Amino acid sequence: MTNVGIRNRFLPATLLSAMLCLAALTSGTAEAQIPEPDSTLTLSAPAPLRELLKAHFELPGASLSDETARATFMRRAQREIGELLATEGYFTPQVSLQPAGPDGVQVLKVIPGPRTLVSQLNIEFKGDLAADDPEHHARIERLRAAWQLKIGAPFRSTDWEEAKAALLALVAREDYAAAQIELSQADVDPATARAQLTLVIDSGPAFRFGDLAISGLNHYQRNLVARQAPFKTGDPYRRALLLTFGARLQNMPQFASAIVNIEPDTSTHQAAPVQVVLTEAKSRRVAVGVGFSTNNGARSEINYVNHNFFDSAWNLYSGLRLEQNRQTLSAGIDTLPDDNGYLLSWGAGSEATLIEGLKTRSNKLGVTRSRTLGQIETRTGLNWQQENRKAAGGIQEKIQALVPDWQWHRRAADDPLYPRHGNVTEFRVGGGSRQLMSSQNFLRSYARHQMWWPVGERDVISLRGEAGVTAALSRLGIPQEYLFRAGGSQSVRGYAYQSLGVHEGAAVVGGRSMATGSLEYTHWLSRDWGAAVFTDVGGVTDVLHTLRMSTGYGSGVRWRSPVGPLALDLAWGQTSLQLHFSLAVAL
Repeated sequence: MTNVGIRNRFLPATLLSAMLCLAALTSGTAEAQIPEPDSTLTLSAPAPLRELLKAHFELPGASLSDETARATFMRRAQREIGELLATEGYFTPQVSLQPAGPDGVQVLKVIPGPRTLVSQLNIEFKGDLAADDPEHHARIERLRAAWQLKIGAPFRSTDWEEAKAALLALVAREDYAAAQIELSQADVDPATARAQLTLVIDSGPAFRFGDLAISGLNHYQRNLVARQAPFKTGDPYRRALLLTFGARLQNMPQFASAIVNIEPDTSTHQAAPVQVVLTEAKSRRVAVGVGFSTNNGARSEINYVNHNFFDSAWNLYSGLRLEQNRQTLSAGIDTLPDDNGYLLSWGAGSEATLIEGLKTRSNKLGVTRSRTLGQIETRTGLNWQQENRKAAGGIQEKIQALVPDWQWHRRAADDPLYPRHGNVTEFRVGGGSRQLMSSQNFLRSYARHQMWWPVGERDVISLRGEAGVTAALSRLGIPQEYLFRAGGSQSVRGYAYQSLGVHEGAAVVGGRSMATGSLEYTHWLSRDWGAAVFTDVGGVTDVLHTLRMSTGYGSGVRWRSPVGPLALDLAWGQTSLQLHFSLAVAL
C-alpha cells in the first residue's frame, strides 16, 4: 500500500545506491534527481459553508507526515471548525481526515449535520412599557411583530445578535432612552437541532426632554441654537427629533460640527438635559476660483462670506464672477429663521451678458421669504429689475419690472449629488403690471419635473421635462429673465447655449412659450466613471401653437469628481455637433 514514488525512505539502502548509480550513468553529465512530492491537504464541505471555512480556518502549510502531526491537527480542526459552524447553526458536525489517494492528496471532510432551527420564542418586557393599559399592550404587540428571527428560521449567531439589537433600538427610539436587555438566552438542543430563545427587555421609565445644555458657543447667542430644536421642554423623548436637531445645526454655516444627545440617566427621566456640543466655524471666508463650462466659457470668481454679519448671525454673501459671455456682481444677506422657520433674504446684483447676438445689462434688487419643511421648500419674493437690452440688427429697449414671485420646490431623491431613485418637482409663478412700476403687463408660469429609476446595481435612467408660458400681449417690455430660451448643457444638447429662442434681427431673444424634455441612460463602469446615452427635445416660440421642437442626441462621460458630478457630452443637433461640459445634476 506504499507508493514508492512518494517516499523513497521505504527502499533498501543497497537498492537505492544502485538506482542512483544507474541514473548517473544513463543521464551523462546531468545531475541525478529523485522526486519527493509532498502530500497536500484539501477541504471538502458543502458549498454554502466552504467559503466560511476557507476564510477563517487555516490549513497546514506542510504535509501531515506522521500520526502525531495528524492528531494535533485534527484536535485543532474539530475545535475551530465546530466553533465556526456553530455560528451558522450547525452544532453536530463531523470532521474527518481521509487517507491520501493515488494523487497524494489528503482530504479534510466536513459534514455539518442538521441545521438548528428556532423552535420557540419568548419575548418579555419590563419597566414602564409593561404597564397594564391598551396603549402599551398595542406597542408591545407591534414590537413582537417586528422581531426579525422568526420561529422556523435557521439559528445563526449573527442573526440572533442583530435581532436583539434591532428590537432594543425600536424600544429605545421613543420614550425609553434607558432601555436595556436584562436577559438574553438561547437554549440549543443539538440532538433535535432546535433552539429556544428567551429575551427580556427592561424599558426603564419614560423620558421627557429637559432644558438644552449648550457648550461651544463663543460668538453667537444661545437663541440661535434653541430655535433649531424641533421639540420643547417637557415633550416625550424621541430619538428622531434629536437626529433632526443635530442635522439642522450641522447644516448651519456658523458651525463646523454639532453633537446632540441625552444621558440615559433614569434619575433625570422626567426632564433629561439635552447635551449640545458645538464647534464654531470661521465666520469670515474669502474664496477664489476658476473654471470652465461650454455654456459661458472660461470663468474666474472671488467670493466673500460673513456668517456673523452685524454680530447677529446673519449671513452675508458677496461675489464677483467673470465669464466670457456673462459678468456678475452680487451681494445678499440672509437673516435668521423665525419661530416658524421662515427667513428673509435680501439681495442686489448687476449683470452684463452677450449671448447669441443679444446684449443685456441689468440691475436687480429683491427680498425673499423662504422656508424648508422636510422635502419641500417654498419661496415668496418681490424683485425689482431694470434692464437695457440690444439685439444685433434688432430692437433696443430700456425696460423695468417689479415682480411678485412664488416658488415651490420638492426634492425627493435618494442622493442630491448622485440620484438613482426619486424625483424633483418645481413650480414658479410671477408677474408684473404697468400699474406697479413695470413696462409691460405679464404673468409668467414655469414647471419642471425630473425622475430617476435604478437599473441593476449601478445604472440609472433619468427623465426630465419642463415647460413655461409668459402670458402677455408682446414680449417687448419684459426682462429676459421672465422669457424663455433653451439649448446647451442641462437643456437641449446638440445646440449652443440659449440658441433656441425667437429670432430678432441677427440675434436670438427670449420667447413667451417653451417646452423641453430629456431621456438619459447612464451605465457606471466603476464607482467613479460612467458612460451615458441621451436624447433631448425642445423649442421656444412667441405663440404656443407655432412651437417647433428641435432634437439633439448623443453620448457622454460621467465622473464623480472630488468637487461634484461632472459631465462631458458630445451631441448632434439638426445642423451641427456640439460639445457640452457641465455639472451633471442640478436638484
